[in-house]
Amino acid sequence: MSTAINALIEQWKHAVSAKDVEKIVSFYADDIVAFDAVNALQFKGKAAYQAHWQACMEFCPGPGVFDFHELHIVAAEDSAFAHWLARCGGTGPDGVLKTCWMRVTAGYQRIDGQWKVVHEHWSAPFDMETGAGLFDLKP
Repeated sequence: MSTAINALIEQWKHAVSAKDVEKIVSFYADDIVAFDAVNALQFKGKAAYQAHWQACMEFCPGPGVFDFHELHIVAAEDSAFAHWLARCGGTGPDGVLKTCWMRVTAGYQRIDGQWKVVHEHWSAPFDMETGAGLFDLKP
């Protein structure tokens, strides 16, 4: 099972690197609930999350970085979860590459014989005293 989830994650990672939003969202269940680190408390449904992915790609139109570290997968027959650290970012309109490390957790469910992401959570730690995100941390 974990081999299938690992392959799914690799395919999804390549879709993100290619900035192929249609392919990215093809991995999500129609009723996905996603907690992303940017712009909203939550995204409910594939259409809402697709709009968010599209906006992210437009914000960073240039070449990007999308590297995963410390991937851990736990899989059962019809459900699985994974977590990893992701270094991600992109080149903005100003031509400057901006990256940071994020924490990612994803939940998977086999739906009609196909593995789909039913929950995804991206986050970054923050300093409780200042409220500032800690985007310069490294694993």
